[in-house]
Amino acid sequence: QVQLQESGGGSVQSGGSLKLSCAASGDTRCMAWFRQAPGKEQEGVATITSDGRTRYADSVKGRFTISQDNAKNTLYLQMNSLKPEDTAMYYCAARINYGCTFLSRFGSWGQGTQVTVSS
Repeated sequence: QVQLQESGGGSVQSGGSLKLSCAASGDTRCMAWFRQAPGKEQEGVATITSDGRTRYADSVKGRFTISQDNAKNTLYLQMNSLKPEDTAMYYCAARINYGCTFLSRFGSWGQGTQVTVSS
């Protein structure tokens, strides 16, 4: 399994920006960001394949950008125009098999990083 370590969470006011990072210990075919707010189910935020194809949840399209640095095995999530409803624990996930959707089975998960957006 690939080991994942997130960083970059924090507190920001509505309309602000944050950038999350996720360092992976090895190569993957698909990486993703998920989030879970208190009392809510986990939801997919964005996915990216090893060749750079991306997919976003409707709630973050146009505001969030997922990217990766393959040389550094690092995943990023640039979050702009943040809203209070973006407040959640954000998790990085990875899979080494083909397929890259929010419903794919991810074998590796990070410990999570908290993002809090105040109004």
